[in-house]
Parts: sequence; C-alpha cells; structure tokens
Amino acid sequence: MSAQNNKAEIRKKILALVKEYYFAEKAERSGFVPGISRINTGGRIYDEKELVNLVDSSLEFWLTAGEYASRFEAAFAEKIGLSYCSLTNSGSSANLLALSALMSNAVTGHLREGDEVITAAAGFPTTVNPIFQCGLTPVFVDIDLGTYNVNPKVVEQAITDKTKAIFLAHTLGNPYDAEYLAEIARQKGLWLIEDCCDALGSTFGDQNVGTFGSLSTYSFYPAHHITMGEGGAVLTNDTTLNKEVNSFRDWGRDCICATGFDDTCGKRFSQQLGKLPFGYDHKYIYSNIGYNLKALDLQAAIGVAQLDKLDEFIEKRRQNYNFLMEKLRKHERVLILPQTYPKAHISPFGFPLTVRTDAGFTRRDMVTFLEAKGVATRMLFGGNLTRQPAYMDKKFRVFGSLENSDTIMNASFWIGVYPGISEEMLRYVSKTFDEFMALHTKS
Repeated sequence: MSAQNNKAEIRKKILALVKEYYFAEKAERSGFVPGISRINTGGRIYDEKELVNLVDSSLEFWLTAGEYASRFEAAFAEKIGLSYCSLTNSGSSANLLALSALMSNAVTGHLREGDEVITAAAGFPTTVNPIFQCGLTPVFVDIDLGTYNVNPKVVEQAITDKTKAIFLAHTLGNPYDAEYLAEIARQKGLWLIEDCCDALGSTFGDQNVGTFGSLSTYSFYPAHHITMGEGGAVLTNDTTLNKEVNSFRDWGRDCICATGFDDTCGKRFSQQLGKLPFGYDHKYIYSNIGYNLKALDLQAAIGVAQLDKLDEFIEKRRQNYNFLMEKLRKHERVLILPQTYPKAHISPFGFPLTVRTDAGFTRRDMVTFLEAKGVATRMLFGGNLTRQPAYMDKKFRVFGSLENSDTIMNASFWIGVYPGISEEMLRYVSKTFDEFMALHTKS
C-alpha cells in the first residue's frame, strides 16, 4: 500500500471512530428530570457530523481560515441571499468590521469621525460599542414594549443633518420594520446596518432580514441559531464594502490574497502606494488601520455541518415560541407577551416577557422563582444602555424619552426557545408559571 493510500485509510478509521465515540457519548446523556434538570436559554445542538468535520479539519492542521471557511462563506451568503460573506471570530467583531468598513476612504459617502449613528437605547452593548470605537456619536432612541424594537417613525424623527447611519439589531430575532427603514435610509442618503446576530432566518415580508441594509452581521456563539463556538459574519452585496470589510478583518492590508496565496492581483511587486517605494511587497501594504479578526478553519468546519441543520433549528424554535405564546396567554393581565409586525415572520432567539406595573409582583420575584425551579432566565441584555457604567462619561445624544428602555431595564426578561428544549420541558415551564401565578395573583 502506498503512503498516500495508507494515510487515507488511517483518516477513514479515525473519522469512523469519531462517529462511534459520538453515539457512545450520546447514549450516556441523562434525560430531563423536572425540578432538577436545568432548562437553559440556549445551547449547542450537534451530532456526529460536527465532530467529524472538526476532526477532519484538525488532521489538515490548517490553523487559520481555509477550505472550510471558504465553503461556509459561499453557502451562508447563498442562504441569506447576498453576494458576499466574510467570516470573522464573533458577532461583536462583525459589528465592528461593518462599521469600520463604512469609515474607509475607499467607500463613497464614507462615515467620518463625529458623524451621528441612530441606534436603540435598549439592547446588547456590542451593537453600540463600534459606534464609540470608530469615533462616531450614537443617537439613542427608545424601543416599543412587546416588539422590543425601535419605532421606525421615531427613527425618522431623530434624523438631523449630522445623521449618517442607522445601526439596529432585530431584538431577540423579532424583525423591526426594515422595509420602512431601508426606504428612509435611501431617501435620506443614510447607511443602514442590520445586526442579525439574534435573527438568523427571520423574514420581513418575503425577504430575509439582513438583506434590507448595506451590511448585515451575524453571530455563531453557542446560544445562537447555529454555532461554531465563537464566530460571526458580515454580509453585503457591495463589492467595495466587501473588500473593505476583509481588509479591516485581515490586519488592514490592501492585498486581497486569501491566506496561503500570493499575487492574486498580479501586481505584487509593481505598485507604488502611499509613500512606500515602488514595488514594495503588496502583501505588506496597509490601506486601513485594521485588526486580525479571522475565524479558524476548525470553527468553520463546525459551521458547515450546522448550516445544513439551520432550517430544522428555526422550525423547532418557532414551535417552542408558539407553544409558550399559547400557554402563557392566560397571564396577559400581568405580563406583556411578545408582539410582532404583521409582515414579520420571527426566527426567535428567546421569548421576552415584561411584568406589568400593576401585576402585584416584580420581575425579581418572578425570575427568582423560575430560577429556583430550574428555568433559566436572562435580562433583555443591557437594559437602558445609557445607564450602564461603561457609557457614563461617553459622548452621545438621546432623542425623546427613554421611558420604555427604563421599563425593560426594570421589568423585562426572557426565557429560552432553542431546539434543545423539548415539549416535556415546555410543559414544565408552563406549569412553573402557573404555580407562580397561583402564589402571587388573585383569582
């Protein structure tokens, strides 16, 4: 047997053993025990395919982005319906890259330091942090209770001559009116960036969220719709924006060569850029002040297997969400249940609830009870971000009242709907809510 054939045979045996290991490990997992097992808000769902891909990639020992990353980028872009996908190491980095790309001199109508960017006061901090990091000024607007998204008409009212971009997340997978905001952005000459980190698979009308703006971002953290451990992506239809995203992700370099390739442009030693000498190696010419935010091929290998399961994951999330909506509707007198726009089709990240002011109990009362019963809860991320210590000495503008953002800071939380939650678990969650209501509300 040749060395090449022997190597292939060994690899085949290793991957067969990986499959065998997965099924042995799966057989040892214990089932759900009400009141003892914890019902998490999110988690990784995988089978032998992810493990096989991971080990297959490790055997190549290609430790940066490579073949699996390229496969994922192409497949994910096609899934969303956009031309370009740039894989990165997290959804937070994706947000930073998207906004950084809009600061590049290579982009017509690019952002400049001091420009204002409209964003939501209530949400996850890394939607907002890149605005500060790029030297821009956030303009915080309030959200609506129930949808936990901004009212697009409020965004429109907040626009001034200083406004140059709108950067908003689809909260917990619930789409905002991206159609309306995209039209406003077009009319006003603004950039629209969609943070879809919690909203993979959500649609507005017959269009995927993430396809309305100039750029969209995604996260593949274990709690999200698909995972590669850490990981994220920036998507766009714009060739220039895609090039600049990749430049900022890859140290800020001007070169477009993929890792491991040289002289893709055919001008590696025949250009003069900046004040460098003619013929300076293009691989070491930097047109942006960038970072190294690439993902590993090991991560992308997991993502390739996960992407095949995405439709199944989304359907299970929707089923769980609808189950909770049906079972908790009886408690609407004391809880605000989630709401969606008529044209929105949610791919839910979680199930948000707000305790009404006249409920007779507090959010703390409810989440303490749920947690003690093994039902995990989460705040709606940072609440009113303008009250977070990180932003106390930062420059920003507030448009209008942030009353609802304060309300969710004090009275809102969410519970899980991820595919690892079975109907048996959901029935236990519903029963736990009923038990709490029996103790804290009048019949």
